[in-house]
Amino acid sequence: MTISPLDHIAPASVSTPETGTSEVSARLLASAARLSRNAMTEIDWAAPMDPTKYGCSPEWSTLYGTAYWDELTEQQRVTLTRHEFASIMSIGIWFEMLLQQLVLRDQYLGDYHDPEFQFALTEIADECRHSLMFAKATEKMVGTSYTPHPRIGKSAKLFGATAKGEVAYAGILVAEEILDVFQRGCMRDDRVLDFIRTVNEIHVLEESRHMRYAREQVRESMAGIGPVKRQWSAYYTAVSASFIFTSLVRPDAYRNAGLDHRRAIAEMRRNHHFQSMVRGGCAHLMEFLDEVGLLTPAAAKVYRKVHML
Repeated sequence: MTISPLDHIAPASVSTPETGTSEVSARLLASAARLSRNAMTEIDWAAPMDPTKYGCSPEWSTLYGTAYWDELTEQQRVTLTRHEFASIMSIGIWFEMLLQQLVLRDQYLGDYHDPEFQFALTEIADECRHSLMFAKATEKMVGTSYTPHPRIGKSAKLFGATAKGEVAYAGILVAEEILDVFQRGCMRDDRVLDFIRTVNEIHVLEESRHMRYAREQVRESMAGIGPVKRQWSAYYTAVSASFIFTSLVRPDAYRNAGLDHRRAIAEMRRNHHFQSMVRGGCAHLMEFLDEVGLLTPAAAKVYRKVHML
């Protein structure tokens, strides 16, 4: 039996206390040197797509389990999942660019010989490759990209300019965990397009390092924090997460898939199956936030509103 590097990766959100950011960073640098992959050469971007395969597992469609899903033909379901996942990857590009800014700003004038500095730059390089990979994948799959609502896009600039410490790295962690939940749910499903499964595998593998780094940064930032700041940081992180999560599948994705987007949005918002899938996928993330003191009652209320808790 062939063992994939992915088989050694526990769910990225599992909390594993470490002994310091520099030590963790040194191990992650070694892991990156051994296991990093390049989608630009690994994927045959010119290969034809199987017209019967989905963009994500049907069970992860925002409409799966609704009356609208039952009315769709098989080809409509395939087209829908392709546009949904193209939207998710496009939004992934948006917040990965934002996260790069946070990491780069945090390391400005850092100790260039410190493993933490070197892994931070490795993470930025990874994120650049991931964004290119997502851009190529959406172009190939549907020929369309998606962006967040303009108001959210502008608000995110404020987050990028002001978020520091535990807010910056908890924001990074939550954004990466949200995408990880979707990709882990689809990366082994042979009903999904082969190249999309490879995209998911590469991203899950490399983001597991990024999330471990972010968790350690959050732990260190939360050490000795005062109660007022903790409450504010928890709420700010939750609100930021809710905007990211609710932006993942854009209304145009339904429209471009040939659906009545108003009905699709209404059914998505009432879809208990999808809400349950999201809650289950975010369980370990919520455990970590609770562990470090970032799951306050006010923050939990926000997470419950978007069904992450």
